[in-house]
Amino acid sequence: MEIVFQILLYVFAGVFAVLALGLCLAYYHKRHSGLLLMAITYGAAAGGAIALMQWWPLMAGFVAVWAIRLMGLDPETDSDEAR
Repeated sequence: MEIVFQILLYVFAGVFAVLALGLCLAYYHKRHSGLLLMAITYGAAAGGAIALMQWWPLMAGFVAVWAIRLMGLDPETDSDEAR
């Protein structure tokens, strides 16, 4: 059962790492500081989860990114700009 937990942890940490990479690339194109902040948060959560082999860094990172979004630090989408 522990091996299933480890596999799931690596999968979710990998998803967070891919999200961090995608947000870094978006920051490179848009230069919006919120994107960089979210990328650092996702990357730190993935690294922390792998280093500690615990699930709580992923949850903490997810909550932190949502807090960043709720503070209004996410960039406007194309549909927001059209209004």
